Amino acid sequence: MKTIISIAVAFLFLFTGIVSADEAKNENANKDKKDKVEKYTKRKADNPEIMIQTDFGNMKLELFRDVAPIHVDSMLARIKDKFYDGLTFHRIIDGFMIQGGDPKGNGTGDAGYNLPAEFSDLPHKDGTLSMARARDPNSASCQFFICLGRQAGLDKQYTVFGQVMEGMDTLHKIGKVKCVQNGPEVSKPAETVYIRKMLVLKDKPEIKPGK
Repeated sequence: MKTIISIAVAFLFLFTGIVSADEAKNENANKDKKDKVEKYTKRKADNPEIMIQTDFGNMKLELFRDVAPIHVDSMLARIKDKFYDGLTFHRIIDGFMIQGGDPKGNGTGDAGYNLPAEFSDLPHKDGTLSMARARDPNSASCQFFICLGRQAGLDKQYTVFGQVMEGMDTLHKIGKVKCVQNGPEVSKPAETVYIRKMLVLKDKPEIKPGK
């Protein structure tokens, strides 16, 4: 099954208690800092950029050809073929990732070929684009995922090949979509989340707000 392996997601147990006014003020100040979105600095000027259009808004991403050229060129070729248009984000786990690009829509599809692993030291962080695979490190094909927050357990085990530049709000709206049970995990969207279109960008198009 084309899916991210070793996905035993460690859920944090949250607790509440009585806090002082000063503590509450400090917590709010820290939250405000986190809520401020820093302007994205492109990794390499000539790296290609793509747009993922969804009903929740658009996401603009830099593809790291300098890090994972085989994966990047594969995705660019499939985008130009309109392979991804009309597919879905079929697997969503809030706080972990959103996964899409499967022509079968159930985690078992591929593009008819596999890609050799291009692991690197780049971390899986909020907005990181990485490639899904089976147990074989060289089994990636067309399915990809975008991280919702830092996922250190995936580092050096999956090929990082891009990063969301604009549209993080869209990413996290999709991450909040209600999901239902799908085998051992709650990850199947209760409403279909379409990838309406994926585009290779040459200019800097306007990012439309999500719904």
